[in-house]
Amino acid sequence: MQKIKSLMSRQGLKSPQESMADMSPVENFRIPSKEELRELREQPIDPQAEQELIDSIEEIYFSNDSFDMVQYELEKLPPELNLQELEEYRDKLKQQQAAVSKKVADLILEKQPSYVKELERVTSLQTNLQLAAVICTNARRQLSSAKEGFTEASLGLLANQRRRQLLTGLLKSLRTIKTLQRTDVRLSEMLEEEDYPGAIQLCLECQKAASTFKHYSCISELNSKLQDTLEQIEEQLDVALSKTCKHFDVSHYTKVQLAYTLLGKTQTAMDQLHMHFTQAIHNTVFQVVLGYVELCAGNADTKFQKMQYKDLCTHITPDSYIPCLTDLCKALWEVMLSYYRTMQWHEEHDKEEAAVPDADGTNSESPGDSTVGRSYVKKKLEHGLTRIWQDVQLKVKAYLLGTDMSNFKYDDFIVVLDVISRLMQVGEEFCGSKSEVLQESIKRQSVNYFKNYHRTRLEELRMFLENETWELCPVKSNFSIAQLHEFKFMGQCRSPSVSPSRQPTSSEPVELSLFEQFVQGGNPFEMQIDNKEEETEDVLASNGYESDELEKNVYQDYDSDSDVAEELKQDYVDEQTGDVPAKSVSRETLRSRKRSDYNLNKANAPILTNTTLNVIRLVGKYMQMMNILKPIAFDVIHCVSQLFDYYLYAVYTFFGRNEMYESPGLGLISSRLRTTLNRIQESLIDMETGGESIGPHGPTEERKEKVPSPHLSQLVVLTASGTLYGLAERVVATESLVFLAEQFELLQPHLDTMMPPAKKPFLQQFYSQTVSTASELRKPTYWIVAAKAIDYEQMLLLMAGVKWDIKEIMSQHNVYVDVLLKEFEQFNKRLGDVSRQVRIPLPVSNVLWEHCIRLANRTLVEGYANVKKCSNEGRALMQLDFQQFLMKLEKLTDLRPIPDKEFVETYIKAYYLTENDMEQFIKNHREYSMKQLANLVNVCLGSHINKKARQKLLAAIDDIDRPKR
Repeated sequence: MQKIKSLMSRQGLKSPQESMADMSPVENFRIPSKEELRELREQPIDPQAEQELIDSIEEIYFSNDSFDMVQYELEKLPPELNLQELEEYRDKLKQQQAAVSKKVADLILEKQPSYVKELERVTSLQTNLQLAAVICTNARRQLSSAKEGFTEASLGLLANQRRRQLLTGLLKSLRTIKTLQRTDVRLSEMLEEEDYPGAIQLCLECQKAASTFKHYSCISELNSKLQDTLEQIEEQLDVALSKTCKHFDVSHYTKVQLAYTLLGKTQTAMDQLHMHFTQAIHNTVFQVVLGYVELCAGNADTKFQKMQYKDLCTHITPDSYIPCLTDLCKALWEVMLSYYRTMQWHEEHDKEEAAVPDADGTNSESPGDSTVGRSYVKKKLEHGLTRIWQDVQLKVKAYLLGTDMSNFKYDDFIVVLDVISRLMQVGEEFCGSKSEVLQESIKRQSVNYFKNYHRTRLEELRMFLENETWELCPVKSNFSIAQLHEFKFMGQCRSPSVSPSRQPTSSEPVELSLFEQFVQGGNPFEMQIDNKEEETEDVLASNGYESDELEKNVYQDYDSDSDVAEELKQDYVDEQTGDVPAKSVSRETLRSRKRSDYNLNKANAPILTNTTLNVIRLVGKYMQMMNILKPIAFDVIHCVSQLFDYYLYAVYTFFGRNEMYESPGLGLISSRLRTTLNRIQESLIDMETGGESIGPHGPTEERKEKVPSPHLSQLVVLTASGTLYGLAERVVATESLVFLAEQFELLQPHLDTMMPPAKKPFLQQFYSQTVSTASELRKPTYWIVAAKAIDYEQMLLLMAGVKWDIKEIMSQHNVYVDVLLKEFEQFNKRLGDVSRQVRIPLPVSNVLWEHCIRLANRTLVEGYANVKKCSNEGRALMQLDFQQFLMKLEKLTDLRPIPDKEFVETYIKAYYLTENDMEQFIKNHREYSMKQLANLVNVCLGSHINKKARQKLLAAIDDIDRPKR
C-alpha cells in the first residue's frame, strides 16, 4: 500500500478524495454535460442489469461522506498483486460507477423542473433583501434626524415621570407587605382571645394577599410563615375542641365550629371530637382513681402514674371505694352531658340552617355539600353515643371488678348498687342501652357479695334464735312493715311493676329525663349518700303500751267490754282472720270471742319478737337489693325463703318436736308441714356436729350452704307447770311466725313482679307449701302444754276404781268427772294468768282447748277400755258421766263442736252392737286402738256375744293390726 502511494506521489497523481477536495462545490456537484448525458444514453440500457450493478456495490460506500474509498480499496488488495485481476476489478468498479452516474443523471433530469422553480424563488428572495437594506438605510437616516430635533432634557423628564409612577406602585406594595408581616402579632392576640374564626379569616385573607405579591422574594418567606401560623391555629383549635368534652360552653363551641367551617374541615372536626371524647373518658377516670389511690397510699412511692387503669383500680381501699365511685360517675356524667349538649347544639344549628334558605329565598354557595356535611355529622354523633357509653361501661366495669366487695357493709353495698343503678338509668336515657356490661359486672359482684352476706346473716339469725328468750317485743297496734326504714323504697312505687325512677304521677304529666333535669347544672350522683338518716322509725310502744291510758286499762275486768271501742274490736277480728271485718258483729259473737281470747292488751298489737323484727328488716334489705338489681332477683328470693325456712324450723325444733307425747292418729303435723320440715332439714340444716367431718380443706361447698340446727336458750324454761310449760314463750314463738307469714303474704305481689317468669313456680311453691303452713305449727307446739297441763293419769286411776257392772241405773255421775272439770277450771285460770304476760289470740286458745278436750276424751275412752266387767247400767253410767262432762265443759269454752265428742259416744254405744254390727264396726273404726277394740269384744262376752263370735271378732281385730306390724 505504501509503495503504491509513493509511486503516485512521484508521478504527481492525487487520490480521488484529494482531487474532489480541490474541486469547487459547483464542480463537485455539477450537472453532467450534454455529451456525458448523451454518452450515458447511448450506452445500452438494461434496467435489470443496471440495478444488479448498483446492488452489487458494497454497503460501506453508502455509509457517510467521510468514507475514504481509496484507502478502503487499497487495504483490500492482496499481498501479491495480479495485474489481470486488478484490471478486471477496476473495470467492475467503473461499471458500477457508470451505473451510479447514470442513475444520478436520470434523477437530475427527473427533478429539473423543481430545480428551476426553486432557483426562481432564490432570485426573488435576493431582490427582497436588497429592498430591506434600502429601508433600513432610510430609517437610520431619519433616526439621526430625530436625535438632532429633540433635546436630552425632554427625554429625561419623560423617563423620570415613568420612574415616579413605578416607585408609587412599589411603595403601595411595600406598605401592604409590611402590614402582612405584622399580622402575626394580631393573630397571636386573637388566639389568646380565643377568637378562632377571626384569626382564621385574617390568616386566609393574608394568604390571598400574599399570592398577589408572590413575584417579590420576601413574600415566599411570608407565605411559609402564614402557613405555619395556620397550622398552629389548627393545633390550638384542636385543643379548644378537646376542652368541650368536659365542660361544654355554647359560645366556645360555636366559635370552634365556625372556625372549622372556615377551614372546610367540619367532618375532620367531628372525627377529632370523638377521639377527644374517648381520650377524655380515659383521662378523667384515670385522674379520679389516681387521686384516691395516692391519697390513701400517703407518701409511699409506688409509681402509680405509670400503672394501667385496670391495675390502679385494685389499689382502691374499701373506705375510699364509694367516694371514688361517686366522683367517678360524676366525672363521667360531665363527659356524657357535654356530648348530649353537643348533639343538642348540632340539632338546633341544623334547624337554623334549614330555616335560612326558606326565609331569605337564597341558597348557600354549595347547598349539596352542606347537606352532605350535616348528614355526616348527624350520623357520626348518633354512632358515637353507643361507642362513648361502651367506653364508660368498660371503665366502670374495671373499677367494679377491681375490688372484692364481699365484706362490705350492707348499707355501703346498697349505695354502690344505687349508684350503678342510676348510672344504668343514665345509659338508657343516653343511648337506649340496657347496659349489659355493667349488669354483668355488678351481677358478679352482687352474687359474690350476697352469698357471703347471706351466709353471715344466717349465722346471725342462728345466734339470735339461740339467745332469744321469746319475750314480746312491744310495738304499736298500727305497726306495719312500711314503717321500717328497710321498706321505705316500696313507698316510692305503689305499683310494684313500675320502677321507682319511672313511675308517673297524676300531678306531673311527664317526668323529665336526667339530662333534661341537670342540663343547666347539678349532678344526678350528688344525692346518693344524702338523706340517709332523715327517716326515723316510730314503731315501738312505750313500756309495751301505746299510752298511759291503755296501760291503766289493761288489767280491768276482762268480762266488761263497755270500754272497748268498736274500732279495736274490728282490729281484733282482723288479727284473727286477716280479712276486712264486717260492719255488724253480733253481741254473742263478741262475747264468745272475748271469753276465748285471753287478750288483755285492748290495742291488739302484733305479737312478735326482736328476732322476728330482725328477720323482717333483713327481708327488707334483701328486697331493696333485689329492687335495685333485677338480674339476681331469683337468688335473693331464694335466700329470703331460707330466712323464713330457718325461722320456721327453729320454732318447730324449740317448741313443736314432741315425739314422746304425740299420740298416733291425732294428725298434729299435716303431711304438707312434715314434707316442708323434711325439705328444710335436708336442704338447709347441717345435721353433722361441728368440726367432726370437716376435712383438711375445710367444709364442702354443699355444707357451706347449710346452717347448724339452732338450740333453745337455757333461759327459756319449758318444763315449769307454773308457767303452763312455757306457754307465754310458745305463744310468742308461734304467733311471731304467723305474723311473719302474714308479712310474707303482703309482700308476695311485690316479689312476684321481681321474679323472672321462668322462676315464678318456685315462688308459688314456697308460698303454697311453706308460708301457708306457719299456722299449722300451732298444733304440735301447744300439744305438749295440753298433754302436761291436766293430770290424765290421775283420771285413769280414778276411773279404774269405779264399779261398772252395776245392776241399777244411777242418777249421780262419778267423782272423776268433777276432778277432770276442776282440772279444766284450773287450766282456764292459768291461761288467764299467762294472758297477763302476753295476749293469747283466739286461734291459740282454740288449739289449746281442742288439744285438752281431745286428750281428755281419749283418756275417757282409754279408761272405759280398761274396764273388765260392764253391764248395760254401767254403760248408761258412762253416758251420764260423759254428758255431765260436756255440759260443764261447754260453760268453760266456746269451742264448737266439742272435739272427739263422737269418738267417746260411739265407743260407749258400741257395747250394744250385735255380732255382725260389731264386726262391721271393727272394720270401719280404725281410729280406736287394738286394745280398745279387743276390750270392747271381751266386755260384751256373755251378754250378747258368745265365745265363738268373740274368737271371730278378735281374729278380725288381729287381721287389721297385722299390716301395721
